Amino acid sequence: MEKEHEIKTGCDRGLCKAAIGRQDRQLNTYDWLADVPGNTDTTDLVEVQFKHTRKGYYHNVNKLELKKGDVVAVEANPGHDIGVVTLTGRLAEIQMKKANLKSSEDIRRVYRIARPVDMEKFREAKSREHATMIESRQIAKGLGLKMKIGDVEYQGDCNKAIFYYIADERVDFRQLIKDLAATFHVRIEMKQIGARQEAGLIGGTGPCGRELCCATWMKNFVSVGTSSARFQDISLNPQKLAGMCAKLKCCLNYEVDDYVEAGRKLPSKDVVLQTQDADYYYFKADILAGLVSYSTDKNFAANLETITAERAKEVIEMNRHGEKPVSLEADDTRQKPQGPVDLATQENIARFDRAKKKKKKKKPSAAKKPQSAKDDKQ
Repeated sequence: MEKEHEIKTGCDRGLCKAAIGRQDRQLNTYDWLADVPGNTDTTDLVEVQFKHTRKGYYHNVNKLELKKGDVVAVEANPGHDIGVVTLTGRLAEIQMKKANLKSSEDIRRVYRIARPVDMEKFREAKSREHATMIESRQIAKGLGLKMKIGDVEYQGDCNKAIFYYIADERVDFRQLIKDLAATFHVRIEMKQIGARQEAGLIGGTGPCGRELCCATWMKNFVSVGTSSARFQDISLNPQKLAGMCAKLKCCLNYEVDDYVEAGRKLPSKDVVLQTQDADYYYFKADILAGLVSYSTDKNFAANLETITAERAKEVIEMNRHGEKPVSLEADDTRQKPQGPVDLATQENIARFDRAKKKKKKKKPSAAKKPQSAKDDKQ
């Protein structure tokens, strides 16, 4: 019990205050109200997290001194479950409103701090989950059901098991429930999840090098379309746009609003800019920087000219009045728009190597001293 408590309440990543340290839990919420006096007096609600991303909200009817990281036994149907307290006080009440839990039946009670007997039963339940998942997959395959059981979660008292499954079509699993109950002798609950939710349950690291958003902080999944990639001028490469769940990455929606707003300031792609020398066609654009590149050929890059969106609109306005500028570039008084500066090229990095070589250079010995001027005359 003490070991479990130490693991759950350990602080890392710079957050070391009691009750608000970041734990090794998914969907962790930083409790910024933990140090406020009287925070837990306003409400008895606590947030408890179970395996992976499953959370629940409970009443602390026994007035236990709970803090973030405590392992508790809570009311379940039937029996009790074991979870970790992730929020207490007013912030738990705010999070509960976000979850739209209005019915009093959805909010049960916290029984007690988990005892050694509870933890022993809990570890026994967790040790059965992987074997149960493998065997349940074989049972579903034997029944010819088009579904995949992605994970199994046992209740803390081993009286109930939740089977998370993925299916493209509606599945009649009435016979499956009977077979599972007869095999494992527990109460069966089937819960359908999507591919994104499965990735959140399993967890992992994305191409960006960070933990998956669905496994750390994302609770609600918004539909992602290829239009988000088009607005950001990203090539429609399925291998690069797909995430660990084989669906479009959720992060494609993060900055799309900024790109849409910045894209409105750019000239239309269909407009041809006319100069005294040639006609220029839209080639590409740096949306956030407000730079547009034009080519003298429609199909490939030829004589590329990169100008600002304001300069492009000036040329378009001149063309409407029948005027053609000498070139796309602005007047000599205006500076040509510069691209991003590479800081590594500003100074020669090899100067450090030269300094080392100078230090290592030894002075010539007395035997190899250069000849004097008198010797040279001779």
